[in-house]
Amino acid sequence: MCTNYRVPDRQLFSEYYGVPPPIGEWRGEVYKDYFAPIVRRDGEGRRSDLASFGIVPREKIPPGVHVFDTMNARAETVGEKRSFSGAWKRQQLCLIPTQVFFEPDYETGKSVRWAVGMADGSPFAIAGLWREWEGEGGARLSFTMLTLNADHHPLMKRFHKPGSEKRSVVIIKPADYDDWLGARSMDEARLFVTLPDAATMSAVPAPKA
Repeated sequence: MCTNYRVPDRQLFSEYYGVPPPIGEWRGEVYKDYFAPIVRRDGEGRRSDLASFGIVPREKIPPGVHVFDTMNARAETVGEKRSFSGAWKRQQLCLIPTQVFFEPDYETGKSVRWAVGMADGSPFAIAGLWREWEGEGGARLSFTMLTLNADHHPLMKRFHKPGSEKRSVVIIKPADYDDWLGARSMDEARLFVTLPDAATMSAVPAPKA
């Protein structure tokens, strides 16, 4: 499960994602309802857009309904949950440009924020779904990250509270970017929904100042 991550620097965007960064501003660290870049399919190519983190923005939750989080979608049930099933069935797939994502580690007996990323320090892309909403200011996009059970993953099993289910984001390999974005069916998309290779990753403590 990931609810906080860092976006790569603008100068790295085109090099790693094959498209210029979107027009607009975003914060370096992203939390719920913050706007951040995503990369989507555009004809035979790619395009980048700004979208808000959480596929159901807070203001779209009806009055009287308990506020719920949609920053992460469980890949095992993504086609069954109302918040995500439409985007999944329509293959509204995206790449979420990421430098590192943050997870809580309890190995010291208390929660310590760790930064998780690639072992070589390079930017990468998390698998996501996007959705469009209409509002007073016009159309806006939102997105969510796909996650998988990671109870037995060598690295990701270290995070989150003791006794809780361990989850990991899905990382798309650069060679698979276009195939992921262009998947023509749910079955085809699921070919890319796998746990990341722990040998390619690293994690270090990154407590907030």
